[in-house]
Amino acid sequence: MAIPDFQTLMLPVLNHVSDKQPKALKDVVNSLSIQFALTEEEKNELLPSGSAFTFNNRVAWAASYLKKALLISRPKRGYIEITERGLSVLKANPQSVNMKFLEQFPEYLEFKNSSSTDVPNTTSNSSESIVSEQNTPEELLANTARNLDVALAYDLLEIIKSSSPSFFERLVVKLLLAMGYGGSRVEAGRAIGQSGDGGIDGIIDEDKLGLDSIYIQAKRWEGSVGSPEIQKFVGALQGNRAHKGVFITTSDFTKAAQEYVKTIQNKVVLINGMALAKLMIENDVGVSTVSTYKVKKIDSDYFVDE
Repeated sequence: MAIPDFQTLMLPVLNHVSDKQPKALKDVVNSLSIQFALTEEEKNELLPSGSAFTFNNRVAWAASYLKKALLISRPKRGYIEITERGLSVLKANPQSVNMKFLEQFPEYLEFKNSSSTDVPNTTSNSSESIVSEQNTPEELLANTARNLDVALAYDLLEIIKSSSPSFFERLVVKLLLAMGYGGSRVEAGRAIGQSGDGGIDGIIDEDKLGLDSIYIQAKRWEGSVGSPEIQKFVGALQGNRAHKGVFITTSDFTKAAQEYVKTIQNKVVLINGMALAKLMIENDVGVSTVSTYKVKKIDSDYFVDE
């Protein structure tokens, strides 16, 4: 039979972990390949990029979407485990589980809406991310890349939230350096996490010449950061006669906090968790390129008859 698509695989993946025991994803792949009676040729089929096996990749994506809906969890790297919500779904005996089915869960809808916000021309009443009749091949490729980046950003943020405070500080250093701030890694490393002066976690040069300084607060946060915390940070800036600041958090900012920074003379940039993850992707911090696709066109100059 043909290799099933990732949505068809969602319910089988969920059923495979219904015994409440953590399962290695590679073992789930092997069991499902037997369940779907895949041939050796089908099991060894590669994606067009050649970067992964097609079936393995589809099982991984099925598990990824189930996790976004909190039907499964990842107890440790490479393993998946069913949640109480996942057990409740199986108890209802659904005929299938797909992206439309997952829209009943708010966590999945939040993920889906984030993808839709970042990807133009998506349909609002369909689980299908893109309608090919409305997009050129180039647009399809670009929109798919954006969807992949949104999923990657969520995974990055999950890892960041589970990291230690010192790792988070080093991460901020590497990101700012990758974005062109600071003099050297050594200088930046001394700046971040050293001062602790009234709401200031660190100072980094705005450019390599040190013409101006940017004051930083970098905090892993559970709830949304409100205006009182931002006011404290701004007060610290003013106490140091500083004009520019960056407040970085793994969570988000309240609307009041966002409105507050618009009313002050100091230039303060707020970077929430998703913005942080996207900046990491854009600047190749903590991520690596899996595959590259080249889109080519006719070179008109080549065909000019000299």
